[in-house]
Amino acid sequence: MEYKRRILVTGGAGFVGSCIADKMIENPENFVVIMDNLLTGSIKRLPPKDKKNWRFVKADVNNFRDVSAVMLNDSFDYVFHYAAVVGVKRTLDNPIMVLNDIQGFKYLLDLCKNTGVKRVFYSSSSEVYGEPFEHPQNELTTPLNSRLPYAVVKNVGEAFLKSYEREYGLEYTVFRFFNTYGPKQSTDFVMSKFIKDALAGKDLTIYGDGSQTRTFCYVDDNIEACANAAYGDKFINDVVNIGNDNEIKIIDLAKMIITLSGSKSGIKHLPPLMEGDMSRRKPDITKMRTLLGRDLTPIEDGIRKILDNPKLIF
Repeated sequence: MEYKRRILVTGGAGFVGSCIADKMIENPENFVVIMDNLLTGSIKRLPPKDKKNWRFVKADVNNFRDVSAVMLNDSFDYVFHYAAVVGVKRTLDNPIMVLNDIQGFKYLLDLCKNTGVKRVFYSSSSEVYGEPFEHPQNELTTPLNSRLPYAVVKNVGEAFLKSYEREYGLEYTVFRFFNTYGPKQSTDFVMSKFIKDALAGKDLTIYGDGSQTRTFCYVDDNIEACANAAYGDKFINDVVNIGNDNEIKIIDLAKMIITLSGSKSGIKHLPPLMEGDMSRRKPDITKMRTLLGRDLTPIEDGIRKILDNPKLIF
């Protein structure tokens, strides 16, 4: 069968990567290659086998032989580069592993510009803002000042994209993801960990007093906005915050989850993290709202969707 678009999703067995792969596979005009080394990804997140317009390749984007074999075997139109070492604790514990992602990204971009890829969609992170001086964080006016290895790597990735566009004409769109949650998320992240512990009747653990604020974007909102950017050719060679702008204190999130789940869990406070736990996070999502064209999912509704099917928490 002749497909209109051939798409590569790196990190496609991860949480958000698998969801964007699912979204692209929904369109029968697309053929999607899902690539993941399964370090933190899971085979369980892959699409149903009854769909024929995709295949999975176990490969590491940081290994040139791996990524070149995938890229040279197919002629891709678009690449969603979602592969990365993720999770605050994991990235702090493995800083060299995090830095290796820079070399992998260079491999990928060199292959993209040499094989006719039209555009690269890059999963950057709100972490690039560091401890922000401006609220909400705007893509153009908020300085990028984080010193953590994970955030530095994401910032370097953005710089690579800008340079490759200027030098070679390789188009890109940068998605700066703020906290995203939903089914298929692992319990390395606060929302899914809180829900899993609440359902098990365990105490919910919070670093510090819980006064730090975050925003939480339901995964369907994230995926729809990113897909609309791709299909609509929106924000080409630009950066888009992808998140929710409804701030909530972590202590209040814990209490909300306990209430909505009907749990008898308590709340346990641990010493604050030495680094990486910023006091506030809130994106300016003006661009994202134009992509969605609808209201975002309220946090209570998103939590209820997970509670309706808690087996999907990884």
